[in-house]
Amino acid sequence: MTVTGLVAPRPPVRRPRSRARSVTVRALGPVALLALWWISSATGLLTPDVLASPPQVVDAVGELWGNGQLPDALATSLTRSGIGLVIGLAAGLTLGITTGFTRLGDELLDSSLQTLRTIPFLSLVPLFMVWFGINETAKILLIAVATTFPMYVSTSGGVRNTDRKLVEAMRSFGLGRLAIVRQVVLPGALPSLLAGLRLSMTLSVIALIAAEEINATEGIGYLMSQAQSYARTDILAVCILVYGLLGLTADVLVRGLERVLMPWRTAGPGGTK
Repeated sequence: MTVTGLVAPRPPVRRPRSRARSVTVRALGPVALLALWWISSATGLLTPDVLASPPQVVDAVGELWGNGQLPDALATSLTRSGIGLVIGLAAGLTLGITTGFTRLGDELLDSSLQTLRTIPFLSLVPLFMVWFGINETAKILLIAVATTFPMYVSTSGGVRNTDRKLVEAMRSFGLGRLAIVRQVVLPGALPSLLAGLRLSMTLSVIALIAAEEINATEGIGYLMSQAQSYARTDILAVCILVYGLLGLTADVLVRGLERVLMPWRTAGPGGTK
């Protein structure tokens, strides 16, 4: 029996994209914004008192780098962000495993943590200043709090989605809880863990901006406050670009980690890497 009017199915063809093409496409947006900024400054649409031109910003980078202000401020900000991020990741990972893997932990902690998660971390700035003063402790803990909850939510969800049959099978082989978490649960939750790491690293930069508003005497935030006092829009633009590059670098690092730890994952729904 012959059936007419039907079309033979065609399997999807995966067309590999070159690395150079991918990088070029990703760079189009930033290049277009830079060109728009440059043209607006050259034509007078943007005056220096509103926003410095790209050449003026480049000169400001040279000035700040030459006198050592930018390297010192960058080192201070990276130290704050790094220490706070490590504390937040450790807390989020521990709490996520506890609530995701044990029923008692879920019943005791999850509702409280979900309530705390809804509190904007920016609202904690005045309270942290009262509790810890205006020293480095308040800044680092604010970053830690901001980065804890994305990691907690991702870890808890990833652990809960672990195949329970696999966990029970490992228990039948005599593995203890710690061994199951290390050898079964964490590898199975790896995509969620990396998603939480990505969110936390990006949020650590946002929290750093807020933290450095707490009467900072050094760091990128201090440079911004000094530039604001003297209406130096070129230095303000440099600081904003540094914050943006820190966030972009964090995202690129996590993407690279994903490619190393999960090389089987594709980059998009079309299946192309």
